Amino acid sequence: MPAAPAAPAAVPSAPPRRWPDVSFRWLALLAAATIVALIFLVGWELYRGAHLAVMKFGVNFLHHSVWDPVADDYGAWPFIFGTLVTSVIALLLAVPLGVGTALYLTEIAPLRIRQPLVMVVEMLAAVPSVIFGLWGVFVLVPWLRDNLFVWLKKWLGFLPLFQGPIYGVSVLAGGIIVAIMILPIITSVSREILRSVPNLQREAAYALGATHWEVIRLAVLSYARRGIFGAAVLGLGRALGETMAITMVIGNRAEVSASLFAPGYTLASVIANEFTEATTDMYLSALFELGLVLLVVTILVNVVAQLMLRSLAGGGTGKVQ
Repeated sequence: MPAAPAAPAAVPSAPPRRWPDVSFRWLALLAAATIVALIFLVGWELYRGAHLAVMKFGVNFLHHSVWDPVADDYGAWPFIFGTLVTSVIALLLAVPLGVGTALYLTEIAPLRIRQPLVMVVEMLAAVPSVIFGLWGVFVLVPWLRDNLFVWLKKWLGFLPLFQGPIYGVSVLAGGIIVAIMILPIITSVSREILRSVPNLQREAAYALGATHWEVIRLAVLSYARRGIFGAAVLGLGRALGETMAITMVIGNRAEVSASLFAPGYTLASVIANEFTEATTDMYLSALFELGLVLLVVTILVNVVAQLMLRSLAGGGTGKVQ
């Protein structure tokens, strides 16, 4: 009886090539860690530079209103106040205009003019801030001083916000120029959010007999309201850190005034203006602490914006009522 043929030897399988996946994963992790490390390094260097002012003034630095380099007496409150007021003015002007522009581009504008308008918005975002500052000094400020501010004082002068002498350069002028600068980012982000609204939302509203305006108000804006809020917070983050344009039109005076016609100062502006003039260690340390305050505020604002946008991406939306 012939012997059974021997079974063929098993061919060893090639080892899985996992090194590309592993190496890519570690490279991506390294890139992400580098970004985080840069933020911590910037914060640490600012804290090191601000150490003298932190030790001398402590928390009082945030609400002290005197900024006197001659006496080495420093307080950040006039700059924090100016930064907050100009940012609020910018948001009040830019958010309605930006969201309205985004709604027109996504819901109303014909296709033949939609793309040209989008290009104009993107071009506005590419203009350097110093160009806006020059335009503000030579065009915007004279027009505000001779026209808008006079009108506001005439009809709203009973309010403390519109009292006092008119200089042209002012907190209100700074807020307007910042509003122009944050308008493109609010418009672009709001447009992308509105485009992400499912057409099913609109179709359901039309099926229930809603008009075009009701569809926009109930189906589109209600669905995208949290994302639009995130766009506004992103614009706020840009407004807080704006430097050159606002420095040229705000007046650069370290004081707190109830009038929007009065000159003011912001955190970014005082750092840009006085850093090269700091002749003492305490003066330089106080400027570093202003930078540290601005960094912390900007990070907090951007964290809030990212959380809001992540909520939108995860499907946390409004609904038709």
